[in-house]
Amino acid sequence: MSPLLDQDGQPINRTFNAKRIKDRNINELLGLCRGVIADGKVDQTEAEYLLNWLQNNSEAMAVWPGKIIAERIAYYLADGHLDREESEDLLDLVCDVTGDNHYTLIPANMSMSCFDDPQPVIAFENKSFCLTGKFAMGPRKACELEVIDLGGNTSKNVTKTTDYLVVGSIGSRDWIHTSFGRKIERAKELKDDGLPISIVSEDHWASFL
Repeated sequence: MSPLLDQDGQPINRTFNAKRIKDRNINELLGLCRGVIADGKVDQTEAEYLLNWLQNNSEAMAVWPGKIIAERIAYYLADGHLDREESEDLLDLVCDVTGDNHYTLIPANMSMSCFDDPQPVIAFENKSFCLTGKFAMGPRKACELEVIDLGGNTSKNVTKTTDYLVVGSIGSRDWIHTSFGRKIERAKELKDDGLPISIVSEDHWASFL
């Protein structure tokens, strides 16, 4: 079979062209993402637009970051509605992808001493979990479903019946002023009162899934 030739009669390097197209699509995706987050939010129309663009540009959707963005948006829009928590999570994800990120790995000013030492064996059956922060393994709702599938239950707040507070590995630099930090403080107060609540990291929790 004769090779395809360009306009100058030179053989076309298909591998090089495929890489160039992929890189161009990813750069275009990053540009779209920066445009979407310019106003500090991701609404449903913007989420639908990004997903539609990715579905029409399969080269970008097949690789990072297109793949994770498409999967996250599709998961959130499966019910036809993007709620506030989902919108905030998408904003964090897109900020992270573009490098315009106001979040970081658990910050240094949050001492690792907030976790149990040693961190305990985690049981799920009939145990109550509260998840806080942003989770590297996926949206918080998906993480909560992992708990439920293993026989546990979840709550939005730390209570006297909470068995485990699981802290996501991505947190705001100003964590202490957020619900992320307040839940950790509440759990520590309950521990000081003698209640058997454990505070564990996302990585430790995930190792028992």
